[in-house]
Amino acid sequence: MMRPCTSAAMSQHIGKLYRSAVSSFIFFLVVDVGVTGGGANKENAAAVTHVTAQPLLLTPEPWNLLVTQTPAKEKAKEGETVTLNCHLNSPQHPSLTDLMVKWYKEDEKGQMDLLEKNVTILPNNSRIFTSGDLSQGDVSLIILNVTTSDHGIYFCEVTLPDGKVVTGDGTKLRIRRALGLFGIEESIGTIIGVVAAGIGGIVVLIIVLTPQLRKCILCMRQESRQSIA
Repeated sequence: MMRPCTSAAMSQHIGKLYRSAVSSFIFFLVVDVGVTGGGANKENAAAVTHVTAQPLLLTPEPWNLLVTQTPAKEKAKEGETVTLNCHLNSPQHPSLTDLMVKWYKEDEKGQMDLLEKNVTILPNNSRIFTSGDLSQGDVSLIILNVTTSDHGIYFCEVTLPDGKVVTGDGTKLRIRRALGLFGIEESIGTIIGVVAAGIGGIVVLIIVLTPQLRKCILCMRQESRQSIA
């Protein structure tokens, strides 16, 4: 037999249905928010990835290097130590440690490389090397115990990281040596000039005096003939 449906039972049944409906609504709402939020996060991550993946194109700043050699002319005696100054200046790039420095000499025999990539390249030669601090722009050249073979014009050459080559104006070096006679110190060019001037003076003297000598000889002959007659 079926029990009669009372008002209390109906209330309980309606309460159960209401709680079930509310629970289902909250469940679907949470699921929907989670799915929507996950999709948004994925889109934001993709957008961030797309932005950061683009490389930054930076144009390197060109070098502007000034190479100053001093003095323009230098003299020294055999056996002395000579310093040929060379200073580098680059306002845009204060750090100069990565530069490649080269020194070479030009004379009547042609060009001779002395130092390349900051290292002396002459075999068995410890007389020539650089001094100073490259980071401060000082790449001066030192020559110990100079000889007459060291005369010539010295150039300081710098190769920049971009391949550009900058060269100084050069320093002309002249070597003087002491003559054995009276210890007179003259340069090689002066010695040659003095010898040439002496020879030229003797030749001129002979040319000038030759007519006078002839006259004297003729006079002496005439006098001797007259005395004999």
